[in-house]
Amino acid sequence: MLIYIFIGAVLLFFLIAGFCVFFDQAILTRKGTIYRVKSKGKRVALTFDDGPSLEWTPKILDELKASNIKATFFLVGYHVQKYPDIARRIVAEGHEVGNHGYAHSVMFYYTPAEIEEEIKYAEHVIREITGVTTKVFRPPKAWLQKGIKEKIKSMGYNIVLWSLNSKDWVMFNHKNIAKYISSNIRNGDILLFHDSGNVTKTEGGKRTQTVKCISLLAKMLREKGYEFVTTEELING
Repeated sequence: MLIYIFIGAVLLFFLIAGFCVFFDQAILTRKGTIYRVKSKGKRVALTFDDGPSLEWTPKILDELKASNIKATFFLVGYHVQKYPDIARRIVAEGHEVGNHGYAHSVMFYYTPAEIEEEIKYAEHVIREITGVTTKVFRPPKAWLQKGIKEKIKSMGYNIVLWSLNSKDWVMFNHKNIAKYISSNIRNGDILLFHDSGNVTKTEGGKRTQTVKCISLLAKMLREKGYEFVTTEELING
């Protein structure tokens, strides 16, 4: 009996995962959302979601510095308030910061007014602590209602998703992550990683493999002639 329950649970997991992939892909190709920028040169943008994290963001920053990479961090306002020094370090070391909402709330069922309030409050928190006014926004889980994008763009934001997901939340070997990305990389790709997790007491899962992956990925992509840039640099050409 237990084996049937287990098999059923596994099948349900992959069914849900398949739906999420389909849904994400539908969003990525909708007009008004930036998920990839066709660049003249071989340029890619490395992005991190959900931080800053007390445990993982400093380690990721150390690895980025050692590999001479400037990345984009989509920050959660609540985490910025908890770890202001880490947020300031991100900016001080030359990385771009983006807006990922205040509480990492799924905004699919939010009204336009609620979305505006969430984004503006996160923007206020990030600006007060880091001195930076965010220009790029990534909705948590990539979920937005149809028609809400124009509202966000009217607030001065580019909505930036991704074209290549590292799957660092389910792929637990840094070599496999780097190999997967290197095998699928294209000009102008925006890569998704995580330096924290949802707003929970544990702040999400372990990011050991993410930390280990950075130097290896840098080596592999540079051997292919790729340059790492921020999302703003990628968008502005």
